[in-house]
Amino acid sequence: MKAAMYHSLDDVRIEEVAKPKIGTAEVLVEMKACGVCGSDLMEWYLEKRAPLVLGHEPAGIIAEAGSKVEGFRKGDRVFAHHHVACLTCHYCRQGAYTMCQKFSTTHLDPGGFAEYFRVPTDNLRIDTLKIPNSVSFEEATLIEPIACGIRAIHKCGIQQGDSVAIIGAGPAGVINTALARLSSAGQVLVGDVVDYRLRAARKFGADVAVNVQKESFTKAVKSATEGRGADIVIVTAPSVKAYDSAFEICRKGGAICAFAPTPPEQAISISPHKLFFQEIKLFPSYSTSHLETRMALELIRTGRIDAKGLITHRFPLNHAEEAFQTAARNKECLKVMILNEE
Repeated sequence: MKAAMYHSLDDVRIEEVAKPKIGTAEVLVEMKACGVCGSDLMEWYLEKRAPLVLGHEPAGIIAEAGSKVEGFRKGDRVFAHHHVACLTCHYCRQGAYTMCQKFSTTHLDPGGFAEYFRVPTDNLRIDTLKIPNSVSFEEATLIEPIACGIRAIHKCGIQQGDSVAIIGAGPAGVINTALARLSSAGQVLVGDVVDYRLRAARKFGADVAVNVQKESFTKAVKSATEGRGADIVIVTAPSVKAYDSAFEICRKGGAICAFAPTPPEQAISISPHKLFFQEIKLFPSYSTSHLETRMALELIRTGRIDAKGLITHRFPLNHAEEAFQTAARNKECLKVMILNEE
């Protein structure tokens, strides 16, 4: 079968690989659509693991089902989550599923950017969802990224009327914008360097959208909040400068959610004095769990989030490298999709 083999961001090859063989409690899924995630573009994150088949936002049709599979059958339309927790360890009992040791060791085989992928037993049992007929395969690929946003929004604990500032208006930033708008936030303010993305942020619910290269986001946020700063700041841009900005615009007693990683060698300088006396809370939100994927599917199914509106580019599997290049370098795009079709 064909698969998009990632060697580097500038070297994604269509290669022939063996079709996975399934166990008695596993399924083989024919990929129909799979989104390109921002993490698929982080070379520092992938270089030591390459070559590999990426793709962790896939949707497709079950082509084969093992003899002991329950609840699923050949022909079912499904979304499969690439990571699942054990549900029994200390971390899982605390609800910290993404910290479970098993979480990062569970994977789809070989990955979503292939004609077919195997869903291991635990992934199938814990976090594989049937896609309603009213939801397209393309829309279903947004389950995982929207679920990541749901987890972050829940961690933020937004109160009625809160001001939420979002730094970065790429796909993750726009998704968080939409989710903040659906929450009890009083106003949503977004900063980015690309006007196209800022227009998308407005479409998905931003009250204020600022090009930070043309005007001060700090001034815009302070002006909109009577000089206080934002109650909640969500950083979706993977840069130290973005995190520095977050501390500038966060009010006393406010909270900063780290939604994007920087390369490991980069660091920010935080004053414990400022943290203490201003009581600023700083917390990360990494990935998502089986709880939020179900919520995400429901938001898509009911149309509360316009998943289709997030998709701007589509490429067949044979043009996977072009899809990667578009997602990485085209400033006028949001979600880039790879489809298993000619």
